[in-house]
Amino acid sequence: MSYGQGGPQSQWDPWKPNSQQPWNSGSDDGTPDWAALAEASETRNKRRKLLFIAGGALATVAIGTAVALAVVSANGGEPQAGPSNLPASGSLPGTGTATPSFAPTSAPPPLDPTDFISSAKKDTAPLSPDTLFPGTQLTMGGTVYKKGPTADTESCATAAGGTLPKILTGNGCTRLMRVTYTNGDIAVTVGVAVFDDADRATKAKGRTDDRSIVRSLFGKGVKPFCDGAFCRSTRNAYGRYAYFTISGFTSGKDVTTKDTKVFAAGNDLAQFTANQIHRRGQVQASAAAR
Repeated sequence: MSYGQGGPQSQWDPWKPNSQQPWNSGSDDGTPDWAALAEASETRNKRRKLLFIAGGALATVAIGTAVALAVVSANGGEPQAGPSNLPASGSLPGTGTATPSFAPTSAPPPLDPTDFISSAKKDTAPLSPDTLFPGTQLTMGGTVYKKGPTADTESCATAAGGTLPKILTGNGCTRLMRVTYTNGDIAVTVGVAVFDDADRATKAKGRTDDRSIVRSLFGKGVKPFCDGAFCRSTRNAYGRYAYFTISGFTSGKDVTTKDTKVFAAGNDLAQFTANQIHRRGQVQASAAAR
């Protein structure tokens, strides 16, 4: 019997367990095939290098995918206006527990002038015929009225006529100021009755009638008027003031409904008086705000 015959020869792999090393028949002296061993070692090294390169590529792809997913997650949703790379609110410069302060963006609402002319406690500015009716003349709607005599009394009834004296006294009138203005032969006397509060002034005005008149004031170049002649009168109230006008001719003639200039003069002076009372409230409200 001879070895190496009777079947296929086994293949020997130096890196494969349980493999048998072939033996050459005939002249084989038992010395290993060093060339084959070197070739097998080189082949294995090449395989390992290829595995390392492939593994590194796969790892790079995996890391890149993870980063991409992280970016998409951080920037998901609708884009916001302005920069989106601000730090977290806890690390923003200047953040803390202190309450921020802001400069005022608007001035406080102005004080109501009516409040200051509705009570003697607030209406403390100087008051006289000259402060309420300053200057020597006034212009209303293009018509110039020259200022005449003035009067001031604490006995309100003495400067009133008809049913007005009793009304003024009964409602606590503390003062009655008068001033007369003229335009040509038309004269108008304005009377301003002063009360402690707006309720008294309103109540007094509400009790007046067509026979509640202020006495005309003449002198200082103004002839007597409305002394027995028919004249036109008005009455009203604003704040703690009730104000009255009486208008007529310095010639002594009666006023009729056709005398529109007399009516206009009375209306002008009544409006001017209301404006002055309101201005008085405005000045005091402005001073209080400062």
